[in-house]
Amino acid sequence: MYPSHKHRLLSVFFFYANFQLYQTDMLNHSSLHHYILSYILEKGHAPELDQLSQHFSVNKEEMTEALEALQEYHGVVLHPNQAKVWVIHPFSLAPTNFLVESARGSWWGNCAWCSLGVAALLKEDVTIKTSNGAYGDALYMHIKDGELVEKDLWVHFPIPMRNAWDNVIYTCTTMLLFRNKEEIDQWSQRHNIPKGDIQPAENIWNFSKKWYGNHLNPEWVKWTGEEAKSMFKEFGLIHPVWDLDGGKERF
Repeated sequence: MYPSHKHRLLSVFFFYANFQLYQTDMLNHSSLHHYILSYILEKGHAPELDQLSQHFSVNKEEMTEALEALQEYHGVVLHPNQAKVWVIHPFSLAPTNFLVESARGSWWGNCAWCSLGVAALLKEDVTIKTSNGAYGDALYMHIKDGELVEKDLWVHFPIPMRNAWDNVIYTCTTMLLFRNKEEIDQWSQRHNIPKGDIQPAENIWNFSKKWYGNHLNPEWVKWTGEEAKSMFKEFGLIHPVWDLDGGKERF
């Protein structure tokens, strides 16, 4: 016996209701972070407040509070006085000196470290376009089959990690790519920015794969200070710039 038209309509209704329920995430740091990152990877830009409120089935005031809480957790950076995503590491939602391109599209990274982090999340061949010290000749990093092609480039880290979140936008803008160490000396003197740690770009690529490797996990949580310290040591990041107090507080 075939179901009646009324029964078929009820079946469709309950399927749709269950689908909608399944599509709505429970709002917390992890789910909000995951949704924003996934949206950026797919669309190339961050979801607006209305889109976020609709997805999580909350009003704008609740969504604003959730975004501000995620910012306090160092999971996102919002525009001043506005519930709008500016940065969610490793992505910048404003133009920067680091453009990451793949077959899927293009995105801005906040810095050399972040742009390699974008490549780590994409897990595909990418080209990173930047310039030497943010004003010199064009420089490129190519990731092919999971490996960094250019082995002779350097990343400068002038801001101590313990102070990174004092002004994280400034911190990121100073993490730049250079052709050689000598140019970093000249750059630091010219701009009155202290010379910090200088790392081979290849090491930062390998480090980025682990640091950002969990960022798209729906159960993502920030690294603790102790976890960050352990990872720094694992990749030979032992310059005083990388010193942290440690502990369970999220870095």
